[in-house]
Formats: sequence, C-alpha cells, structure tokens
Amino acid sequence: MIKIVTIVGARPQFIKAAAVSRVIRNEFAERVSEVLLHTGQHYDANMSEVFFTELDIPHPKYNLEISGGQHGAMTGRMLEAVEAVLLEERPDWVLIYGDTNSTLAGALAAVKLHIPVAHVEAGLRSFNMRMPEEVNRIVSDRVSSLLFCPTETAVRNLANEGIVAGVHEVGDVMYDVALHYRDQARRQSTVMGDLGLENHGFALATCHRAENTDDPSRLSGIVSALAEISRQMPVVLPLHPRTRKLIADSGLTEMLGKVRVTDPLPFLDIVALEQAARIILTDSGGIQKEAFFYGVPCVTMRDETEWVETVDLGWNRLVGASAREIILVVSDLTKEKPAASVIFPYGRGDSARKIVTTIIEP
Repeated sequence: MIKIVTIVGARPQFIKAAAVSRVIRNEFAERVSEVLLHTGQHYDANMSEVFFTELDIPHPKYNLEISGGQHGAMTGRMLEAVEAVLLEERPDWVLIYGDTNSTLAGALAAVKLHIPVAHVEAGLRSFNMRMPEEVNRIVSDRVSSLLFCPTETAVRNLANEGIVAGVHEVGDVMYDVALHYRDQARRQSTVMGDLGLENHGFALATCHRAENTDDPSRLSGIVSALAEISRQMPVVLPLHPRTRKLIADSGLTEMLGKVRVTDPLPFLDIVALEQAARIILTDSGGIQKEAFFYGVPCVTMRDETEWVETVDLGWNRLVGASAREIILVVSDLTKEKPAASVIFPYGRGDSARKIVTTIIEP
C-alpha cells in the first residue's frame, strides 16, 4: 500500500485535489491510501459541511489553521507544522498543487525529510519574479521528483531550466474538474435566478491579485472599466472582503455604480455563472482556463499569463489594467465570438488518472 500525503491550502486546491482523490477512492483504493492536510492558508467560510458533501471532497485529516502574516512568517510556520505531520505519517509521497505558500512549505518539508514530492501544475511560468506565486512554483519544481505538467508549454519551460527527469505531460486536472461539475452546477445552482440574470446576457468579473488590488491606479482603471461595461450589460462581481475594503479605502465604491457586487460565491454558483456569461473579466489563472473550457471569451486584467494557450487560440485577451483597453476588448469580443477550438491543449479530462498511475507505477 502506497501512502500519499496531499497538501492543500486554498479552496481551488481542494477542488483540484478532489479530482485526484476521487480516482484514488474509486479505482485504486486497494493500492493507495491518501491523507489530506489543510494548512489553513485561506480561510473560506464557504468551506462548510455543504462544500465537502456537495462536491464529494474528503475532509482533511489535519487542519493546521495557519493563515495571515507576511509571506516569510506564514511559510515558516507552515514548514514547521507540515514537517511534524510528515514525521508522524511517514508517507511514500507528498503531493502538492499549484503555487501557494502551502505548496512551497509542503515541498520544502518533504524534500528535507527525503520524501519524494509530486507537483501537479508543474512548469507554469509568468516570468514575473515579483509575483510570490512565481517564486513558489520555481522552487517547488526544482525539488520535485515527479512534475505533472498541464501543457506542452509547461514541459518546454522546465526543459529550458534544465529539468527533464520525472517530467510528465498529463493535461490539466482542472479540465477533469470542469467536466465533472459542469452539469451538476446547472442542475443545483440557483444563482442565475437569484441575481435575475439571463443566459449569455451578462459579464462575470473577478479581481483579487495583489498586483491589481494593491495598486490604486490599476484598481481604479479596473473599477472604471467595469462601471462603464455595466451600462451596456449586467456585470456580476463577487468580491473578497479584502478587495472590497481596498476599493473602499481608495474611494472607488461609488464609482462601481450599477456593478452587482456580491460576497464570494460557492463553487457551483461560480461554475454556473461561468457557463452562462456572455464574457468573463478576471485576473484569476483558474478562471481564465474555465472560460476556455466552457467556450466563453475572456478578458484577463493582467500583463502576462501562465495559460498562454488560451491567448494563442483567441479565447483570452491580455489587457492589463487600462480602463480604455478593457472596454475596447470587451466590445470587440462581444461582437464576434472566437472560432471554436479544435485543439485540446489541456488534455481530454483524464489527468487525475494519469497522475495516480504515474505515482504508483513510475
């Protein structure tokens, strides 16, 4: 029996891990045991009993409840606590996801105990070292024994850094997730009716990255653009309390005008809105891909993206934080939808199975 400790710290990581956990439980239960560790990095009130039950996500055995503080302090506390769990569990593998401080702490704790690390979403690069996520993913890749890349681009990025051993292109586990929850969201979510929205008659927007929220000029540009777009169609903007506070502190709340600001929404509601939106505006890496999966044009309010395939195929446009550029590109993409893609850069929805089989039969 192979024991895996899976380390997650944020709701999106739980959802990605759920796809792999589902394969372990349904297909490899006699060969693999999994222990789920939640660092507590992102406290999320939506992660209630309903979250785990509706999405069929296993509860974590460990919740370290570590959040807040500067990056160094948070990562250091996680490193110490994760190490203690690994010493107790003595797993054969540590499985990490993405690029958070939890990812980095898990990678460092494991490799210093000589426990091999498997990294899902390896090889992603924004080439912007000011992003803490970029530092986390580079270091995590460097110490991992198995590197599960979602795309050919990710494989090339690693090769350019001299990393070729243990690299596997498996597709994107988020595509597995999108296919699994797509119909469930349509059946169960009531968010469209609750918000009085019509199918393909509104824009969905999200904004959370520090490069946007912590820069008053960029935040002002984004808010101004969303307000202008809301004069043409409803704009739904789920806001994290931190972003809402920064908007208020910058004196931009009134500028939002007719934008429909909501609290953070449950996962199935977000999936339902993504599928029904006419256009999506975001600075989230995950939502960029989900827009592509569901065939919805996306405007990315960043200067670079790790998911270059969405741009290359015409479904995603990088616009930075210029209000003028955002408005122009939204107008362009809502007039003519991009051509349907015949290329599947993120796999065929079987990434989780490939990940598990590679771990147990390297």
